[in-house]
Amino acid sequence: MYAQVNAKIELSSYLPRQGLSHAFDGVSAQPVSYFPAGREIYAQGEKAGALYQVEFGAVRIYRLLADGRRQISAFHLAGETFGFEGDTTHHFFAEAINATGVRVYRIASAADMSRQLLPLALKGLTRAQEHLLVLGRQNAIERVAAFLVDMVERQGGLRQVDLPMSRIDIGDYLGLTIETVSRVFTRLKEKGVIRLLSLRSIEIVKHDALRDMSE
Repeated sequence: MYAQVNAKIELSSYLPRQGLSHAFDGVSAQPVSYFPAGREIYAQGEKAGALYQVEFGAVRIYRLLADGRRQISAFHLAGETFGFEGDTTHHFFAEAINATGVRVYRIASAADMSRQLLPLALKGLTRAQEHLLVLGRQNAIERVAAFLVDMVERQGGLRQVDLPMSRIDIGDYLGLTIETVSRVFTRLKEKGVIRLLSLRSIEIVKHDALRDMSE
């Protein structure tokens, strides 16, 4: 179900990989900016008004809760776009997970881009709904399986999946502790569903079984 919902609105149908400026009038592309691992791209409360496209690397979107905990709401991989806001203020932090290149697209203040931005709004809404569905599941295996299925789909359905994010990141995204995430990965390995090639690389051995666990 997780992948089926994701397939309903495919952003790449609207935004060609070569850049947003090819799809939108009124958008000017900036040179690619380099962000080392852990570097902030923008902060919660800062003025919005630009779109961002990941050229290489990966980005996490998160908010700090009142008790100091971190809740990650999204990960963005190469070719994906982020930074769309419903108003003029960023409501989350954006941070480079690893060495990351980001191209910024500035929106002209006088440009009416409501029709072009609609796919971005719908995509964001769909991903938010998917994330809520995952967080609503009580079974940690279901959450991790849904996450891995999503990563497989976003990386072209390859058997080998790269995970630029840490186990802590995954836990903060799925509402699980790092210990629980590690236990689930170990259990999936013992069941023969995945093979742990390295800390950040996983081979999906039984894709159908993984998908069944996520539904």
